[in-house]
Amino acid sequence: MKRTRFGSRDRLSRDAAELQRLASGLSESGGKLEDSYWETQLSEVVDGLLKNGAEDDINTALDRLFEANPRAHDELADMVESRAETNHMTAGGKEYDIQLFAAPVLAWSRFSIPACALPKSTVEALAVHLGAHVFGADTRVALADFLFSPDQLPRSFCDTWLMTQELGKATLAGQHMAVDAAGMAETNRFLSDVRYLIGAIAVPRGKPLFRWNETDGNKEAALKEWIKQGSPNLEPLLTGCAWQPLLPDAYHASCRNADRLSRPYSLKASVAFLQTMLGLMPADIRAVVGPCYDRRMEEYRVGLGPKDKDETYHGIVWPLLGAEDEATDAASEIEAVLREAGVKDVLFLDHHFPMEFCDDCGAPFYPNVEAELVHAEMPEQPTANSQVLH
Repeated sequence: MKRTRFGSRDRLSRDAAELQRLASGLSESGGKLEDSYWETQLSEVVDGLLKNGAEDDINTALDRLFEANPRAHDELADMVESRAETNHMTAGGKEYDIQLFAAPVLAWSRFSIPACALPKSTVEALAVHLGAHVFGADTRVALADFLFSPDQLPRSFCDTWLMTQELGKATLAGQHMAVDAAGMAETNRFLSDVRYLIGAIAVPRGKPLFRWNETDGNKEAALKEWIKQGSPNLEPLLTGCAWQPLLPDAYHASCRNADRLSRPYSLKASVAFLQTMLGLMPADIRAVVGPCYDRRMEEYRVGLGPKDKDETYHGIVWPLLGAEDEATDAASEIEAVLREAGVKDVLFLDHHFPMEFCDDCGAPFYPNVEAELVHAEMPEQPTANSQVLH
C-alpha cells in the first residue's frame, strides 16, 4: 500500500537510480504507445527486484521520488503494487493471470476481535461463495486458511510478492494455502479493527477477473450477495463482535478501501461502546476534535466523554491517508459521522497538537474541552450493559 514517505539521504544504488529514471520517463510520457514502452521496461526491473528481495532499493527510489517528483512516485508505487499482487502462470498448457485479493471485514467488540486459523470446511465454503458472487465465472479461487489482523499481513512488497506466488500455485493445484500460525505476529488489541481473508484467483488470459467485469454484473450486487451468502460462514469466527464485510477486491486497493472505511466505522463503534458499557446515550456525549502534527498534519484525534463533565472516557484516531493533507476537509466528514451516530455536541479545536502518547501504556492522548491532550479513562465502576453486538 502506498504510504507517505520522507526522503532518505542514503547512497543511491544502481537499481534504485534505474527505477527513478524509468518512473520519471513514464510520468512524462505523452501517449499510450510511449506509456507501454516505459511500463515494459519498468515492470522488468521491478519484477527482478521483487524476486531477489531487494526491498531497500524499491523503498529508496520511492523515498527520493516522493520529494523530487510526486507524479513519478505514484507511477512507481502503482507499478510495484501491481507486480507484487499479480503474476502469470501456466498449467495444463493454458496461460493464467494470477491476482492476489483481500476480503476485509470491519469489526468491533468489548472483547478481543479474533485473528485465527480457519476450519477447512469454512475455507471451502467461503471460496465457493467468493467464486459464485465476487469473481468471474472462469476463475479458480484459493484462500489462506487464516483470518488476518493488519499486523499479520505481509510487511513489504517482497513479502506480498511471495504470498502471491504461493497462493497462485495453490490456486492452479486446486488447493488452499496452509498458514503457519506459530509464526504469526502478535495482534494489537483495539476496540475496532479490520480482519482480512486473503486469497488469489487464477483466470485464463482474457477472461473477466471479477463479477462486475461481466456484462450483467456490478459491484453493488456483488457486495450484497457476498454479505448475504458469506456472512453465515463468518459469524462463528467473530463471536462477541459487531461486524461488517466489505467488497473483496485486488489486494492493495482492498486494503486501502478498508483503511478509509475503518475510520467512520471506528468512530461509530466508539459511540456505541460508550452506550453499551455506560448507558451513555449519543445525545449526552461530547466529542472534542483536534489535529495532530509531526513534520506535517498526520491525523485528527477525537476525545469522547459526557457533555456535562470534563472527563474523556474514550477516543479514536482518524489518520490522514494517501494524498490527504491539511487542505482535505476531513473535519466535515468527522462531524457528519458523529452527527449520524447521534452526537450533537461536537467541538473542533483550532490548535496544533503534537503526536503525544502515554509513556506507560503507549495509548494516544486525546484532546479535551480545555484544549489539553489527556489520557482517556473509563469510569472505575462502569455499569455494564448486556446488549448484543450483532
